[in-house]
Amino acid sequence: MAQEIAIDANYRMPEPVRVGEETGSSTAWIQNLIFTVDHKKLGLMYIGAALLFFAIAGVLAALMRIQLAFPDNRFLSPDVFNESFTMHGTTMVFLVGMPLAFGFANYLVPLMIGARDMAFPRLNAFGFWVFFFSGLFLYFSYFGAPGLYAAGSAPDVGWFAYSPLTMKAFSRGHSTDYWTLSLMLGGIASIATAVNILVTIVCMRCPGMTLGRMPIFVWCMLVLAFLVILAVPCLSACQIMITLDRYIGAKFFDTQAGGDAVLWQHFFWIFGHPEVYILVMPAFAITSEIIPVFSRKPIFGYPMMVAAVVAIAFLSLGVWAHHMFCVGMISLANAFFVTSTLLIAIPTGLKIFNWLATLYGGKLRYELPLVFCLGFLFQFLVSGLTGVMLAVAPFDWQLSDSYFVVAHFHYVLIGGLLFTIFGGIYYWFPKAFGKMPDHKLGMWHFWLFAIGFNLTFMPQHFLGFLGMPRRIYTYQSDRGWDELNLISTIGVLFQAVGILFFAYNLLYSWFRGRKAGDDPWDAWTLEWATTSPPADYNFSKTPVVKSRRPLWDAKHPDDPDWAHE
Repeated sequence: MAQEIAIDANYRMPEPVRVGEETGSSTAWIQNLIFTVDHKKLGLMYIGAALLFFAIAGVLAALMRIQLAFPDNRFLSPDVFNESFTMHGTTMVFLVGMPLAFGFANYLVPLMIGARDMAFPRLNAFGFWVFFFSGLFLYFSYFGAPGLYAAGSAPDVGWFAYSPLTMKAFSRGHSTDYWTLSLMLGGIASIATAVNILVTIVCMRCPGMTLGRMPIFVWCMLVLAFLVILAVPCLSACQIMITLDRYIGAKFFDTQAGGDAVLWQHFFWIFGHPEVYILVMPAFAITSEIIPVFSRKPIFGYPMMVAAVVAIAFLSLGVWAHHMFCVGMISLANAFFVTSTLLIAIPTGLKIFNWLATLYGGKLRYELPLVFCLGFLFQFLVSGLTGVMLAVAPFDWQLSDSYFVVAHFHYVLIGGLLFTIFGGIYYWFPKAFGKMPDHKLGMWHFWLFAIGFNLTFMPQHFLGFLGMPRRIYTYQSDRGWDELNLISTIGVLFQAVGILFFAYNLLYSWFRGRKAGDDPWDAWTLEWATTSPPADYNFSKTPVVKSRRPLWDAKHPDDPDWAHE
């Protein structure tokens, strides 16, 4: 036998009685969610909360696109547009992207490494609830003045909050304080969860699970946790300095009192660019698990894939000022950040070639997870090419703060992260709920969302070339932007319908989907060795592994197509 791992009743333990079930309480499930420390439930709660905030952010984005669909439009007032822009960006980065990453890490990392739970279960629950209430706190700002869209109630300084916009003179009331305090709470939650992920991976791997045998997904989550611990404190320092500036006159960013507004940009982007890779790391992780399974081949160049992930982590800490080519840095600084930004394209491109090599010659099965990952490969390639273009300082000087940058950023985070998140949800939905997602509904979701996404953001590259600036509230009809903006807004409608298909698919599959079985995709990592859904404690007997594909080796010990390490 090539593998000491049992695919039998050792992994199938009955579910224990839940809180309140013994009395038939109708509130048992609520009590269970509130008090649970089970990493699987907390992972699903992270993902569910993130999808809720994603729906809210999508509504805000649709409002902005309606405003920009026609020249000289008055659908939104300038103040409400600024609030919508700020809340949309803040929500997508801090309340959607990071929680989705933490949700997948929470649910899957212990299962993949053969552990029964996270290293610190109570800290895990603490991290989730602090994150969730930080999001609620941010949206409480809408109640700072009468009416949902009362001007001045919600934050309106942009998700980047450049100084001096955050000074009392330019941001009266408490809208900026809601933004600042919400992000401080979110930072606490993020660091707590990242420490938990890091310790779990380092200390709780099952026997035989060496670093060289960990799934690529686990490697990506390890690197993600490392980046969060290094980068988020910089953001928290920003929030503390803003608060001190606003309330005790510390003058960190007040140039008239000897402060430095550019200092804010350095602090923010020292966090902000590693944050981009924090957000896209789950895309790397999910794609690296899905493509090999549905091509029936091991991941091509496992050691190089791991090296590329680690290299991206370190290089991402030294590229932040490519967001600042236009602030007047010296030529030597510009040259350094041009070089470092071009260097980070090498390990990123290497990963794309490794995924393509894995697909090449494989026995492809075009199930929903693979379809979404293929969409990711195309769109992430576009984002990478435009990123290299923006890395060249003279080119960046022409297009900085134009809609070209908006298009690039969304091709990274929506075309990259969100497509793989959808693929990951469809891939692990059978494990979490024991039901198979509906393929036809999923294909409607894919094509509507893919068409809508590209309709929305591809024209924005050309709007940037035509000189349309970011964060613009409206525009005149003689600029040549009318048709492209209308097409961009029509794309939002396609995306919205695609999301409705996604939501309906989840509900339909949950209630009426066919039973999945424990391993419907014929995969090889340890999470598929448990029942679907897994028992609270995952494994009754600690697995012992001897290769990177423990479950596959146990099912197919004599398969000549799979070389053993």
